[in-house]
Amino acid sequence: MVTLSELARKLEKGEATSLSLVTQYLETIENSDDPNAPVFLALDRDRALADAQRVDDLRAEGKSPSPLAGIPISIKALFDVEGLVTTAGSTVLKSAAPARQDAEIVKRLRAAGLIILGHTNMTEFAYSGLGINPHYGTPANPADPTTPRIPGGSSSGAAVSVARNMAAAAIGTDTGGSCRIPAALCGLTGFKPTASRVPLDGAYPLSKSLDSIGPIGASVECCALLDAIMAGDHPAAPDQVKPSKLKLAVLVNYVTDDVEAAVSHAFSVAVDRLADAGVTIEEIRLEDLDRLPELNARGGIVAHEALMVHQELLASSAELYDPRVSVRIEKALQQEPGEYERLLNIRQEMIKAANSATAPYDAVIFPTTPFVAPTLTELEDEQAYGRANLLALRNPTVANFLDRCAISIPIPVGGGMPVGMNLMGSHGGDRSLLGVAHSAEAILRG
Repeated sequence: MVTLSELARKLEKGEATSLSLVTQYLETIENSDDPNAPVFLALDRDRALADAQRVDDLRAEGKSPSPLAGIPISIKALFDVEGLVTTAGSTVLKSAAPARQDAEIVKRLRAAGLIILGHTNMTEFAYSGLGINPHYGTPANPADPTTPRIPGGSSSGAAVSVARNMAAAAIGTDTGGSCRIPAALCGLTGFKPTASRVPLDGAYPLSKSLDSIGPIGASVECCALLDAIMAGDHPAAPDQVKPSKLKLAVLVNYVTDDVEAAVSHAFSVAVDRLADAGVTIEEIRLEDLDRLPELNARGGIVAHEALMVHQELLASSAELYDPRVSVRIEKALQQEPGEYERLLNIRQEMIKAANSATAPYDAVIFPTTPFVAPTLTELEDEQAYGRANLLALRNPTVANFLDRCAISIPIPVGGGMPVGMNLMGSHGGDRSLLGVAHSAEAILRG
């Protein structure tokens, strides 16, 4: 995989044109995408080629809109892209009218000269951490070319598009890990910003309290550049922090149960490598997190807010939903009067307590997921699916619930299936966290 900075340098030096890059990526997609399990649900081929030519013309005139202008990226299928139907990975919305205008983040990306290739596959309505889609098929995890494994979700196609060199980077969403889970399972970097950092206008909602928009790319720098554009900032690489000035906390409760041996070993080796490089490592417990299974027993905040979005559509077209998705949404029907409001209050109390406990640290770290990507066959059983989904979401959801930024970076595993390390920063501390992750990435990559 080539980083965005490397592509930007090629474009600047004239070693490539935007039109040649877009043509190359489109050919890769059209020649290798599996129609039974597609990475892309829709291609915006003609506009991508036209936009690429326009950027090349601007660059020739010395008017390039940004250093990343001309680089092709993919967009998750729940963002409005003018002229494309926003299916959100569903069939119930398949016949909806095409979007009349771009989502706000798509506008910002286009203004910076990024080229939108099309909509990527995803879990229906972004409501699962596994990436399985029974309507369109599930794109297989590229890390195992011999056995079909889950890509992680819900931004499944986003991650696979990058891992298979179908796009230089991808934009997804993260309500409970939906950028970081597929990034971790596919060997990529995925960033979840503080939810209020990036506008949600034109993104099909799941949970208004926890939804956030983030990038998936080949490096921390790739994610930082795209995040800055979507947040309305000037794209800039994050500053590295000297290891001796870093202080990280290893979370040792809640996220540590049922962790596979391969993940535990890789994480421990990575922590030791950080410590050997001079990073201060301490253990921390956030006891309130142990309450989350009870708080989410009837779907929690996400299910309640998802039900508010889907109630009318479920009433008219429930049979068109993936049952594994609709059953999770309808779990909110079991909630008691006032439960949602109580959960919101408890969340604020837990945020306050966690802010105090983690204040001395630059980031809190733990495995992004407690397992490597399971095979699709393993998850055909409903109980196995349910258990895997809860486990996939458990660790990354901590950052969403605590309203923080977080990033998953790959841990070197020496040829095994990918493992991710989740670094959780503070509310609003996005640029600081990206700098910490940039430094950790450099240490782990050696």
